[in-house]
Amino acid sequence: MLRVGLTGGLASGKTFVGRALAELGCFLMEADELGHQVMAKVAEAYQPILTAFGPGILNDDAEIDRRKLGAEVFGNPDLLAKLSAIVHPAVRARGKVLVETFAAREPHGISVYEAAILVETGSFRDFDRLIVASCTREQQIDRAVQRDHLTHKEVLDRLSRQMPLEQKVKYADYVIDTSGTKEHTLDQTRTVYASLRSLAQP
Repeated sequence: MLRVGLTGGLASGKTFVGRALAELGCFLMEADELGHQVMAKVAEAYQPILTAFGPGILNDDAEIDRRKLGAEVFGNPDLLAKLSAIVHPAVRARGKVLVETFAAREPHGISVYEAAILVETGSFRDFDRLIVASCTREQQIDRAVQRDHLTHKEVLDRLSRQMPLEQKVKYADYVIDTSGTKEHTLDQTRTVYASLRSLAQP
């Protein structure tokens, strides 16, 4: 099985690329989605987060409100590190089980793990190939404001915690430029998939 990491930055188009790869036949795991799962009320990270950050991060249904939690941690490196120390191991453990199950079922398949900070954490080294989705910083800001309804300051705070895209591309085996049309991005994604497919063949 070929293990592929997919990264980029906030609103860089990596999720769009990941879902296109899934439609082409890859097994996609999204770190954000796994993060949602481990933070759910009955899941493994819920109580440790509640203990660390208090009941003020909960919504009316006693679920963790990610917007409230994000506002609390993203401007504070120490709190962000505390949250990461709870969430990331739980996410990695879930991802490990998923990829092992897929590998047993599809020994010549392609698994794609999509996450924003693969390069920053050094975990990009765990993959056979690395794809970076890239666009301009201005596009990242505009997309994040429109898509996530964040303020300009919130976007800049989050970007300040991530390595600039122009540095991330230095680590990439494949770079997909998402600054143009969706069709242009899809064309590049199909080309990358064809290359990955050839590598995954026995």
